Amino acid sequence: MDSEITIRMVDVAKAFGETKALKKCDFEARAGEVHAIVGENGSGKSTMAKMMSGVLHPDTGKVSILGERVLSPIDAKRIGLTTIFQEVLVAEEASVFDNLYVGRDGVFKSQTTGGDRRAEADEILTRLVGKPVDLDEVVGSLPLSVKQWIVIARAILRRPRVLILDESSAALDLDSTIRLHSEIDRLRSEGATVLIVTHRIAELVRIADRATILRDGITVGTLEKHEITEENLLSMMTPADRRSGDVAEYASRAKSAAPAILTARNLAVHRTAGKFDFDLPKGSIVGVAGLDGQGQDAFVRALAGIVQPFGGDVQVRSADTDRMVSLRTLDDAANLGVSYVSGDRKREGIFPQQSIFENLAIGVYRKNLGALGVIRKATLKPMFKREVDRLRIKIGSPSNKITSLSGGNQQKVLIGRAFANDPQVIVLNDPARGVDLGTKRDLYRELRLFTDKGGSVVYLSSEIEEFIGFADRVDVFFGGTLFRSLEGNEIAEEPILASMFGKSKHASVEFDLERTA
Repeated sequence: MDSEITIRMVDVAKAFGETKALKKCDFEARAGEVHAIVGENGSGKSTMAKMMSGVLHPDTGKVSILGERVLSPIDAKRIGLTTIFQEVLVAEEASVFDNLYVGRDGVFKSQTTGGDRRAEADEILTRLVGKPVDLDEVVGSLPLSVKQWIVIARAILRRPRVLILDESSAALDLDSTIRLHSEIDRLRSEGATVLIVTHRIAELVRIADRATILRDGITVGTLEKHEITEENLLSMMTPADRRSGDVAEYASRAKSAAPAILTARNLAVHRTAGKFDFDLPKGSIVGVAGLDGQGQDAFVRALAGIVQPFGGDVQVRSADTDRMVSLRTLDDAANLGVSYVSGDRKREGIFPQQSIFENLAIGVYRKNLGALGVIRKATLKPMFKREVDRLRIKIGSPSNKITSLSGGNQQKVLIGRAFANDPQVIVLNDPARGVDLGTKRDLYRELRLFTDKGGSVVYLSSEIEEFIGFADRVDVFFGGTLFRSLEGNEIAEEPILASMFGKSKHASVEFDLERTA
């Protein structure tokens, strides 16, 4: 019935200069449903979410939210629409408490006492994070996942009638995503409309009632819950020339007998955790998994020379001497051919005031210096084109700022930067965060080609399904140390999940696996 429709978009189009973000977009969402918006990077999903939120206005067409036209974020707030955008938007220098309630009060006074608010904030954060959070802690000192929870909690505290989550689970690990789904279920049961923009296909199957698919700025269809499968989504969101090939075609390969290109001995990544050894065989892909805060993030950073471990030694085989050389700093990593890709592009990856070209090419500037230290940009253009074509990065002019790209395409620029260095080892820290399914498959293919030519990969991911049929080995962290290594047929959902929760090799998982999807 028409009265059930909370959001309606009809023939909506939006362009940014020559770039047509939306060409013909139709959309409807109902009260009390979870509706997913799906599409490749650059298909217009975030533009669509910003239009619903009053941040952007359509060039043509109509947008109606709860029967009203939203002209600004203030209008959206007034009628009960709250959006959690793709970037983790927090005030780094402010406290957790202040971040939760910023913009909540009217002009003259608040509606609740400070004590009531602190009790409310403490209850919801404990529920979401899974443990108490110091409300007086400065947000800038907290992990990315906790910052994401603060943004989510801030939205929920406003008791929205419509909640839009734009890649809001991207910074969350498996256990945290389960808690987020419980919160979404609660909002749905209270009659709220929840829109989720996500690339996690398993997440859609688990939580969405319907899914609308965008391709190149056009709505191509809407699927009901029983129709939401990986096969259907990929078929609708991906052009026909890119539908062939599947991650499953890459059988895990036995590489343990190959010589190690990188080793770690007696490594300690946490002050009180046990020491462990690690070997990266030449030509292999080693996945790294673990629940948030179990040491895996510090581990991959230590391999790339970004942080110093609490003990032990990381060594890389020198391409010049074929001898193992200690890696302790970023300069060591660069000299030894170790490239790093962060999934936290805002904080660790992009240079927002620089162009697309500069963001991709900056890693090889020192290899392309001419007289008087002038960068030979002309010699870098073929490399730039090669990486853009390789990763199918959707760009306008290379001179446009990196921020003109969608979040997923920004991430692809960072991956292209790593490839541009012609490394012998690539360390990737959750690189597919906010990246669509088609792009993930492109990335897997390129990493396979890289290892087939002798390169080696360390691939940390918060999504179990990324490892299956892709990684040659999966190292699972628990309690701040390497807990278990899985190879061959052990690289499957249940063994990985059990290990992430500290279960022994033969223990079964004590909760419904379907809840983790």
